[in-house]
Amino acid sequence: MDASSWLGALAAWAAAHPSMLLLLAAAVPAVCILLAGITGRLRSLPPAPEATAPPPEVVAPAAAPRPAGLRDRLRLTSEALVGRLGSLLGARRVDPAALEDLEALLLGADLGVRTAEALLETVRREASGGDLAEVRRVLREAILARLRRVQPQAASATSAKPHVVLVLGVNGSGKTTTIGKLAARYVSAGRRVLLGAGDTFRAAATPQLQVWGERVGCEVIAGTQGGDPAAVAFDTLKAAVARGADVAIIDTAGRLQTQRPLMEELAKIARVIGREVPGAPHETLLVLDANTGQNAISQAKLFTQAARVTGLVLTKLDGTAKGGVIVGLADEFGIPVRYVGLGESVDDLRDFDAAEFVDALFGE
Repeated sequence: MDASSWLGALAAWAAAHPSMLLLLAAAVPAVCILLAGITGRLRSLPPAPEATAPPPEVVAPAAAPRPAGLRDRLRLTSEALVGRLGSLLGARRVDPAALEDLEALLLGADLGVRTAEALLETVRREASGGDLAEVRRVLREAILARLRRVQPQAASATSAKPHVVLVLGVNGSGKTTTIGKLAARYVSAGRRVLLGAGDTFRAAATPQLQVWGERVGCEVIAGTQGGDPAAVAFDTLKAAVARGADVAIIDTAGRLQTQRPLMEELAKIARVIGREVPGAPHETLLVLDANTGQNAISQAKLFTQAARVTGLVLTKLDGTAKGGVIVGLADEFGIPVRYVGLGESVDDLRDFDAAEFVDALFGE
């Protein structure tokens, strides 16, 4: 059907239905008004929020590893001394055969012959017929009693100014490193520290001490290579007094204990220090490497003949199974154990605490 036909049909329908035509004519404006209202309302509505990416997941940082405790650091020594008790005794009772096996264990734990025999006698007297638990208890109490006798009663007095510390030990014992760590402790406590490079025998000793001095903020007084160490000690104390230093720590040559002339030279240094500062040295520390085992006892014997040793420092306990020598040293000399070295960092030079040490040794 074409357009003219559509128009003709529409005109015919309108002529036949005049009322409907009027109704449609009235409705068209109302529909237009309604549509306009709806459109305006839609425009007034706030825009729909844009889709956003979910916030990134917050991941908690991994917990920092806990610093190794004393028990971890003494693990090798603990296994050599205490750990073997279980496999040695098992369910056995203490009888002559068990005592013989225990004697071999104690002698092999670098306690020293004298201390091993004394501990064995204590077990024989107090734990005969007992089991493994009883043997552990008796040994623990006997070792603790020995180590308590060498625990320093109080921090060393520093009322003297300068407070003079002389440090002894053979090459490789960790002596110079111990001096650096000790200096760091004093500096952190607010003390002004001066270091004396008295080890003029070893070529690398003075540079090593100077590195420590720069690291912790201490001046180092040095002499010439091969020079008189007593002269370095003298110059160090002169400088300490002039600069108002609180503490002077003096290194010495890593002399072998079998070299008598060097040991006599050590005695000379102590005399020079005493003349320059009355009452000095206020501390004389002997540094011993725990790795040397019973050889540390022989070193201590000869060093104590050359100088009045007031304290021991046992180093490298974290890497050896021979740390039982500390019990032998306590038994033989009764010299306070001032510090123990348990690692490479400055904080690994720790004050010795007998109860803490024995707890770690026995895994408690």
